[in-house]
Amino acid sequence: MHRIDIPDHVVQRVIARCGTPHPYAVLEPRRTALVVIDMQNGYMRADVGHACVPMAVEIVPTINRLAAHVRQAGGGVFWVQNASDERSRQEWSVLEAQASPARRAARIRSVSPGAVGHEFWPDLDIRAEDSIVPKYRYSAFIRGASDLEAILRQRGYDTVLIAGTLTNVCCESSARDAMMLNFHTVMVSDANAALTDAEHNASLISFYSFFGDVLSTDEVEAGLLAGARQGAA
Repeated sequence: MHRIDIPDHVVQRVIARCGTPHPYAVLEPRRTALVVIDMQNGYMRADVGHACVPMAVEIVPTINRLAAHVRQAGGGVFWVQNASDERSRQEWSVLEAQASPARRAARIRSVSPGAVGHEFWPDLDIRAEDSIVPKYRYSAFIRGASDLEAILRQRGYDTVLIAGTLTNVCCESSARDAMMLNFHTVMVSDANAALTDAEHNASLISFYSFFGDVLSTDEVEAGLLAGARQGAA
């Protein structure tokens, strides 16, 4: 697991801004959605992937535990599945232009629908009541990326927990956009994975400083319990 290191001066900055170190310490369960980003073979298996993140395998048990608690509390679980197709490559040509021909070919092989790399990691506990949402950009919330925003609003969710990989790419991009679309947004510190501890922590610090909250899985579980108690009072 990543070593989490958020300096005290960052925490104090958040307290000065929000009046508390954790603005989303209490979570209303039935309005909370766990959004799991890109936990697919293409990012977790070196033999079929194009951008393997070894730490992503290590967070699978934590994500499964988190999903179980969200479901039990009455929230929803959404598995976001990154993909590449001809239309997305034309509409997001800037990404294509940044990559070498070999890199573009590897990504197409890795996350095209129907490819082994596009499939979810087999040890994920994906249940029938969960939702699978295709994604065609880094962020799941930006225009043209997916239908996630519309689905969440239709089902009454206003709070988003972000988990998955990579912390500092698709997860942080999705978390920032969710906040700017007016969702209460939390990045779950031990349920995200990056290539290094340094990149993981830099992403969490940046998000925590200005966009939303950073909570551990233990803290999320406590927050859901506290929210349930408040709702029952």
